[in-house]
Amino acid sequence: MTATPPDMPAGDETFVGSGPLRLWTQRFGDPGDPTILLVMGTSTQGIGWPDELLHALVGSGRQVIRFDHRDTGRSDCVDFAANPYALADLAADAAAVLDGHGVDAAHVVGTSLGAAIGQWLAVHRASRVRTLTAMAATPMGNHAGPAWARAMAGQPAAAGELPPPTARFLGHVTASAAAPRTTHDERVEADVRTWRVLNGDVLPFDEAAARRFVERCHARAGNISAALNHDLAGRRFADDRRAALSAVAAPTLVIHGSADPLFPPAHGEALAAQIPGARLEVIPGMGHHPFFAPGLTPRIADSIIRHTT
Repeated sequence: MTATPPDMPAGDETFVGSGPLRLWTQRFGDPGDPTILLVMGTSTQGIGWPDELLHALVGSGRQVIRFDHRDTGRSDCVDFAANPYALADLAADAAAVLDGHGVDAAHVVGTSLGAAIGQWLAVHRASRVRTLTAMAATPMGNHAGPAWARAMAGQPAAAGELPPPTARFLGHVTASAAAPRTTHDERVEADVRTWRVLNGDVLPFDEAAARRFVERCHARAGNISAALNHDLAGRRFADDRRAALSAVAAPTLVIHGSADPLFPPAHGEALAAQIPGARLEVIPGMGHHPFFAPGLTPRIADSIIRHTT
């Protein structure tokens, strides 16, 4: 494993423009090094990429950029009813982050929604993507809504359909919708419960780390509830999302957990099968969000470093 520098300086925080929006970004490392753009998942702030991962990537000779999506963290929020957006707009934000830092092309590393953004860029803005690492992902053209609806109704999956989330995850969604969120403590507890479920049922869950992360997210968010707009954006499908992934030319690594409760392993297998030459790495016991499972972050860092070398 690549050693991590013990004294890496704090990242440079900058706001960049994406149309009328300002997006918070943070850059680490030497601007002359190859760039890794880290793209977080649904409703999750850029600080979800842990410092341990950043240290390893910078120590391997990469410049690393992470950022807050619109409607999260310190980035601008949107009136979704008046100005709805979709995956293509979130991908445009990611490209704007590269523009704001003077980067023509980057190694794009995305998880969950961030991996869908990476797929969109690799298809529609191929010149911006040197390599793609898609973690905890499903093909961007997979419309999961019908499978979820059938599973929630206790109906079997349709033929050829990728599997729905686990019963435990769906039960959590139902219980979470009814849970009180009127106080700060209730909102924090609800978020910690969600991260616990996303961790999966196999590997240990570092609840203390998750709680610190949640508290930090609540403290730095301009409007914590605006992040729910990502769910609305994710349900919007157009032809750009249905574009064939066979068009992806960037070398692609698909990292997937064997215990992912949101996207069971068949999703990662389908994604890797649709991208020419993609390599699939299944990590035993990993859930949907790996960074609260002790020991997984160094392994993921090593996989990213090997793929981007």
